[in-house]
Amino acid sequence: MHRSVCLKFKFSLFLKQNAKSAIYAKVPGLLVTGLPIKGLAASDRKYSWSNCKVQIMWLCIEKSLRRFKESRIIEKTLAKFKVMDNDSFETLLELIRPNIEKQDTNMRQAIPASQRLSITLRYLVTGMDLEDLKFMCAVAPRTLDLIIQETCEAIIQKLKENIRVPRTIEDWKKVAKDFERRWNFPNCIGAVDGKHIEIEKPSNSGSYYFNYKKTFSIVLMAIVNANYQFMMVDVGANGRMSDGGTLKNTKFWQLFSESENKLNIPEPCELLESDKKFPFVLVGDEAFQLTPNFMKPYNKAVLTDERRIFNYRLSRARRVVENAFGILSWRFKIFKKDIGLHPDKTRKVVLAACHLHNYLCEKNKNKYIQPGDIDIEEPNTTVTKGAWRQGRQLLNIERVRGNSANEAKRVRDDFCEYFNDYSYATKVAF
Repeated sequence: MHRSVCLKFKFSLFLKQNAKSAIYAKVPGLLVTGLPIKGLAASDRKYSWSNCKVQIMWLCIEKSLRRFKESRIIEKTLAKFKVMDNDSFETLLELIRPNIEKQDTNMRQAIPASQRLSITLRYLVTGMDLEDLKFMCAVAPRTLDLIIQETCEAIIQKLKENIRVPRTIEDWKKVAKDFERRWNFPNCIGAVDGKHIEIEKPSNSGSYYFNYKKTFSIVLMAIVNANYQFMMVDVGANGRMSDGGTLKNTKFWQLFSESENKLNIPEPCELLESDKKFPFVLVGDEAFQLTPNFMKPYNKAVLTDERRIFNYRLSRARRVVENAFGILSWRFKIFKKDIGLHPDKTRKVVLAACHLHNYLCEKNKNKYIQPGDIDIEEPNTTVTKGAWRQGRQLLNIERVRGNSANEAKRVRDDFCEYFNDYSYATKVAF
């Protein structure tokens, strides 16, 4: 009995001196009395169990401690990231586990897949520097960097179908129906905008990433559907480019501009109470060039009452892309600061956040997009600004001027005339 008490005292003393003592002390129902572990004197081991039983018990305890530590990290991450529940986390974890799980070795135990995902989510949600994050995760900064990049790659690969351009005529028409139903803009197949993702100046980059706001950035260009979900994302262009220039360099725009219609966009069709045929169009702000398939608002210098109504309708449809970017930066605080990674690594982080945005819009839409987070239009057409507009926001792209073709102006005038037609206006519920 005296020897057992002595061993218990020495074991408690060892726990106090051990860096993991706080974790050991929190494990409920752990029997440690008389258990010989590394750190006890060799003379005391003769009073313990056989070496075989000791090793088995020690491995079981280590496994229990690891599971306990993982669960605590996951709980803290989900508590911080309130819009993701346990089911969504587990579903995402099972999707990417084969890509991020590592094998234990005789030298050390691998960081579990659940902890790797938790670390990545915490980095995206809090925007903490790796030097600060290491104290919360007990992982070296270089290892954190590797874990975050590998996990982001896995998220992009496994969730790649969450961001995709419609592939059939029926899919495009469904997008257009959603815009007409929710935002009263018929034949709209997407809202387009771009934002600067501000970064710390890369070494030996000169003015390559220098933008018009005198900061360094890469450009995030996106097309959004009526439900705030990304349909196309392009990120990585240097900050010197404008919205229009960035969009024209994307693969989507090259296919969109071709006469062969490789994107299967529907042919122009007649709208309600009209005998004219209207093309299916994208909508954007003044930074883009007006084309027959891309509508932007009238310039303020040439506004009339009719053109103001057109601008109002277009702003309703275009506002979804502003709110999509706003929700993205509101939920993922990594966008609220200058990202201190190489531009190539930043691109992976941004793409992973966009994929998670769409994933959560599907899995946890009511929690992820709450009424107070987005702009809400009142019945008198006044707009209550969403919570995402508080604090630092993503930087807008520089606006450029350009001439538009007569055909593009004619299409816009046709939409303007249609929106001002009395017979249509009486049938639309604002």
